[in-house]
Amino acid sequence: MSRRALIIGGGLAGISAAVKLADAGWQPTILETRKKLGGRATSFPDQRSGQSLDNCQHVLMGCCTALLSLYERLDVSDMIEWHERIFWWREDGGIDLLAPGRLPAPFHTAASFLRMKLMTPRQKKEVRRAMLAMLRGGHRLRSRYSGRTFGDFLESTGQSSETIRLFWDTIIVSACNLPSSETAAVHGMQVFQEAFLPGRWAGTMGLSTVPLAELYDPAEKILVDSGGTLELGCSVREICLEGRRAVGVMTGDSMERADAVISTVPPDRLAKLLPASTRSTDRRLRHLESFEFSPILGVHVHWPEPVMDLPHLVLAGQPVHWIFNKGVDDSGRQHLHMVISAADDWMGLDEESILKRVRTVTDQALPKTARLTPCSVRAVKEKRATFSATASIESCRPSAGPSPVGVEGGDVDSLFVAGDWCDTGWPATMEGAVRSGYLAASAVTGERPGIEEVPPGRLAHWLGVDR
Repeated sequence: MSRRALIIGGGLAGISAAVKLADAGWQPTILETRKKLGGRATSFPDQRSGQSLDNCQHVLMGCCTALLSLYERLDVSDMIEWHERIFWWREDGGIDLLAPGRLPAPFHTAASFLRMKLMTPRQKKEVRRAMLAMLRGGHRLRSRYSGRTFGDFLESTGQSSETIRLFWDTIIVSACNLPSSETAAVHGMQVFQEAFLPGRWAGTMGLSTVPLAELYDPAEKILVDSGGTLELGCSVREICLEGRRAVGVMTGDSMERADAVISTVPPDRLAKLLPASTRSTDRRLRHLESFEFSPILGVHVHWPEPVMDLPHLVLAGQPVHWIFNKGVDDSGRQHLHMVISAADDWMGLDEESILKRVRTVTDQALPKTARLTPCSVRAVKEKRATFSATASIESCRPSAGPSPVGVEGGDVDSLFVAGDWCDTGWPATMEGAVRSGYLAASAVTGERPGIEEVPPGRLAHWLGVDR
């Protein structure tokens, strides 16, 4: 007899948990407050431009194996476009290219890195020194820096402030939504050890060719075919307990019962669904109020004519971090998406002020825009885009399943926790969210989560990148 699972939240964590449970013979029901799936990684109809816009430009890489497996299960892998070549804009107006060459990993990007004019020879030597330390240190180096920041590691390897600004923070702020001085060392190292060093595929960048919401459309059929349901516009008021067991949820004025409840909502939202007495005795839930969040700002601009030929630009060391080319429509308008991560200083600005500040950078990078007036502008503020992956919060991130050991006989039974803020081994990314969903489903069913890693190349393995 199939068992029922209620999943609170229809973001990537909820979708991935539901799909895994459906494949394991369960009947999963997703309860989502919004009228669409995707959570923070979704899209919305924009009346100004007449298009469906992503709330932010979400990027995946070849090392994002769990996310890729979800896309394969949803049969949307062909909607991802892959980019091996990454274009970097320099303050002198030039463009550098970082791309894999003929050498084996971990030296596959060495030739293009040496040709970059972004940094001086001395600064490149600093970068090589830190990269070599991460290569040789592997996972053991992460353990040594437990509780410390990636900035501490960079300081220990003699990185100058200018090298950190131009190179390290350009990457870390985009990947972790915090500067190196605040990002946990384990995640700063992870970015390079798992994406840049193992092999050329691991660091290949993938972008959706359709609005993000369209990637999740097949999920409903998978749920329905398993006997489950998708309930959009459904707000959960509380998680229902009988003794130390979760038995369902309250939605509106009715209760829905289930054999398992998976919460995929943010920590502060989860705290409101359970009484304080329960949170104090479940070891996973004691630190829900300790999490802080970091914002991301996405600025969609439609120009009256084409202004950019490249697929994207990394703006090294600038307050605007990326420009993504979203294409030219039939009327000749070009859609560009500018992204600012760790955007705390931008959140208080109105849209006019945001555009003015963005253009101080983008008009230099794209000189054609300086003489043009945009057709439409849409600034999208995600004030709580990611949890802040600091060194101090790592020990507070909860595991998916309940432990039988605790103050009052263990954690709440049949209650499972997912979300990118949980203990996934990853910072706040789409990959981390999907892994959390897989881990929660695995804890429910007792089956393996089925997460595989990209194996490093022979030379990278021999040199110790995965040790």
